[in-house]
Amino acid sequence: MDHFPTNWGRPRNDAFDAYGTYPLHVRPQNEPKDTFDHGVQRTQQPIVTGTSVLALTYKDGIMMATDNLASYGSLARFKDIQRLHPVGEYTVVGAGGDMSDFQYLQHILDDLIIEQEVNTQDNHKLGPAEVHEYLSNVMYARRSKINPLWNSLLVGGFKDGKKFLAYVDLLGTTYSASTIATGYGAYIALPLLRKAVEGRENTLTEEEARAIMEESLRVLFYRDARSLNKYQIATVTASGTSISDSIKLETSWGFAEGIRGYGSQTQ
Repeated sequence: MDHFPTNWGRPRNDAFDAYGTYPLHVRPQNEPKDTFDHGVQRTQQPIVTGTSVLALTYKDGIMMATDNLASYGSLARFKDIQRLHPVGEYTVVGAGGDMSDFQYLQHILDDLIIEQEVNTQDNHKLGPAEVHEYLSNVMYARRSKINPLWNSLLVGGFKDGKKFLAYVDLLGTTYSASTIATGYGAYIALPLLRKAVEGRENTLTEEEARAIMEESLRVLFYRDARSLNKYQIATVTASGTSISDSIKLETSWGFAEGIRGYGSQTQ
């Protein structure tokens, strides 16, 4: 199992046989028939994947951003995918990794809200800390069954005057920070977010936070081959959750003309 998120969506050499020359799932002759049920399979790698999720804390709450691309391997297949999901009144979940697994998580989170807030009718509203705890248990339970949900998730929210931002992945690994990024963004965008945000969490305005996020997304579009110049931003404040419509990122490739080996340059 490949746990490295930046490799998700790319065929593994030990499990990919383009020409069907080797029956990968044939039971060995000396293996008893009752030790493996061919009706039970485990996902060995994600298929349709989303890339980075970025999040930061600012003066009024939490801001999270993703692009709208879901890639089929190296093919930019689906270009209008929303990878931000509101959970109740106080929380937004952003996902990278396998999109079908994320759809499954969306269903169980929606069921959780119905069970806890609608059916129970005790006036208790789930906050981001509870949603994160629930997801961490779900992810760890699936990992323990050797059948993980191939996602890296960011959970951000604002409840009772407190900001919350945390991470959980397919292994059940969790941590919290004022700036978090998943996928390739953990290498390229996270240093930019840390430099711009750390120490300013209680003074950074929403306009400044949005400018920082857009610049980080622009850098990712230039550098990450699995990203797209079309994105959404979510904010969670005392006023509630808000997820924007798709926004086109203004980009320019003019700087590349000065790079040796680009375009028609020969020297």
